Amino acid sequence: MRKVTFGGANSLDNFFARLDESVDWLMRGEEAAELMAGYGTTIDTVLWGRKTFEFAVRHGQKHGAAGMRNYVFSHTLVPADFANCPVTLVNEDAAGFVRGLKEQDGKDILLMGGGDLARTLFEADLIDVLGFNIHPLLLGSGVPLFHVMSRQIDLELKECRPFKNGCIYVSYKVRHS
Repeated sequence: MRKVTFGGANSLDNFFARLDESVDWLMRGEEAAELMAGYGTTIDTVLWGRKTFEFAVRHGQKHGAAGMRNYVFSHTLVPADFANCPVTLVNEDAAGFVRGLKEQDGKDILLMGGGDLARTLFEADLIDVLGFNIHPLLLGSGVPLFHVMSRQIDLELKECRPFKNGCIYVSYKVRHS
């Protein structure tokens, strides 16, 4: 069965972006780029929450993740919003849809950002791996990485790797209930 990874880059106090959505604090680095390039060969599908996808579009990423099947989850967007854009709009139950994707043949699946969508998939026990590039700073406020959930999610450390720029990559396996 395919695995779903929830990941991205975050501040030490668990924010994806500032309140104004800026990510000027991100520390680009060779080690993170190499990690992502290798990871990219293991996936063929990217899941986007509406807010994360709209953020990506506002910042120049108009077609989703290149070479991947891209699914945008929203109850407010309409197909016309995606004219000439190779993404599939999903306005049905996210957990049911992702459960079906996991059962299909293919490579693994990345949940790109999307704390609200992540909460839904955590609650349904559909996320298998977490992978984060933690930046050495405290934003104090911003777009949260995690949202309130109804239960504890137990994790098992797979990897912890410091980068030369001060960031730390961590990967955890989700212990399914």
